[in-house]
Amino acid sequence: MSTIPSITLNNGTRIPQLGFGVWQVEDDAAEAAVRTAIEAGYRSIDTAAIYENETGTGRGIATAGVPREELYITTKLWNSGTKDWSGPQGQDAVLREFDASLAKLGLDYVDLYLIHWPRPMHGSFGNIWSAFEKLAADGRARAVGVSNFGPAQLDALREQSGLVPVLNQVELHPYFPQDELRAYHAEHGIATEAWSPLGQGKTLLGEPALVQVAEKHGRTPAQVVLRWHLQRGVIAIPKSVTPSRIRENIDVLGFELDEADLSALAGLATGERIGPDPQGFDWN
Repeated sequence: MSTIPSITLNNGTRIPQLGFGVWQVEDDAAEAAVRTAIEAGYRSIDTAAIYENETGTGRGIATAGVPREELYITTKLWNSGTKDWSGPQGQDAVLREFDASLAKLGLDYVDLYLIHWPRPMHGSFGNIWSAFEKLAADGRARAVGVSNFGPAQLDALREQSGLVPVLNQVELHPYFPQDELRAYHAEHGIATEAWSPLGQGKTLLGEPALVQVAEKHGRTPAQVVLRWHLQRGVIAIPKSVTPSRIRENIDVLGFELDEADLSALAGLATGERIGPDPQGFDWN
């Protein structure tokens, strides 16, 4: 299988453009899923503290037989309302949460650590970012970024810190292509990573226009959507626990979408989210 392309981040590190996500994968199923993904050729694995599967993910990494330096591991801080994230105590809490994630993963470092949600109504993400700066300086997080942030929060971080997030992981799929946010990212050297890159369901993958493109290339609708992400320069992290689907989702390098295909997928945009709007949503 051809090597997955990678993207150079603004700190000079590189991330595979196609990774494997474990959102909603139970901890006891994560080990087998992650091991299968690595055996299939994935080198980037994305988890999070709130997924409650870092332990299983770590076991999958450990048993896959691939050297650690060949893997790219991401996890995320769950900055919910159950803790006070302000002031020095908030920064200490970040460091404790990071240590807990490392212990569960069984790793000495992660390649990428993300703030999971902005929660802008609390104004704490800037203080959290100060702790992220320390983690990056110490090298225990080789890169740091954010998830679900909008331009206002990204502007605030740029004004506060010389450390620009390497990427922003956001909801992105053909129904919700995030063109304006992607343009902002490109202007400021921030990579775009898509969660739920396949739209979380059969509705998108059953769209007649998408099915027609898939039939044209002798591919599945999911493969076409993942190819669409790659050609747009977006990092995608599809998830599955089905071995055949895991292997199918990485087999997206042997074809290319033409302008007619891209136009057909552009016509699917509705501007509607699957998840909540991060600008007004507060996780507790």
